Amino acid sequence: MNTSMNIRHLSAHDLAALGVQDVAFVKQITVNDEIAYAVHAADGTQMALMTDRDVAFAAIRQHGLEPVSVH
Repeated sequence: MNTSMNIRHLSAHDLAALGVQDVAFVKQITVNDEIAYAVHAADGTQMALMTDRDVAFAAIRQHGLEPVSVH
């Protein structure tokens, strides 16, 4: 069976989970009146807090994940 046939048989839950282990989300937040960047796993767990967006993205990539901005 080819890959496209397998994808057609995924449940909505399985489809939503597809690839999430490879993604980390970066969200700009305010901490003590300072801009910071929270790094979250796909399940919403906060993994890190950084003061620089570029450093957050670099750290995510360094750990083999794909960064995604959350607005």
